[in-house]
Amino acid sequence: QVQVKESGGDSVQAGGSLRLSCVVTGNIINALSMGWFRQAPGKRREGVAGISANGNTQYDHSVMGRFTISRDNAKNTLYLTMNSLQPEDTAIYYCAADPSTVVAGLLHDVTFEYWGQGTQVTVSS
Repeated sequence: QVQVKESGGDSVQAGGSLRLSCVVTGNIINALSMGWFRQAPGKRREGVAGISANGNTQYDHSVMGRFTISRDNAKNTLYLTMNSLQPEDTAIYYCAADPSTVVAGLLHDVTFEYWGQGTQVTVSS
């Protein structure tokens, strides 16, 4: 059974940076498709960034150039490095994992079977 647990959420000023972490247990991270999603109050959950088992990445256009998804195989941990944060980035951020080989659906929540509880990111202007 795969389990994922996020951490690293915080409150920051606009223009600031954060790094979210997601520790994976129950499988090795480079055998999984992984994704970061977020949900703001009153809005649908949306895909932010994803990484396939073979290392291919996808980003939502709203975060491209500001956010970077990466993983540390030795620590079995997924990261989301967020720079130039804006108030519209405020949301609960979720880590997701799936044992299938995902190519085109890394930003679609229906792709992923395992989800964390989320971590809050608040960006003030």
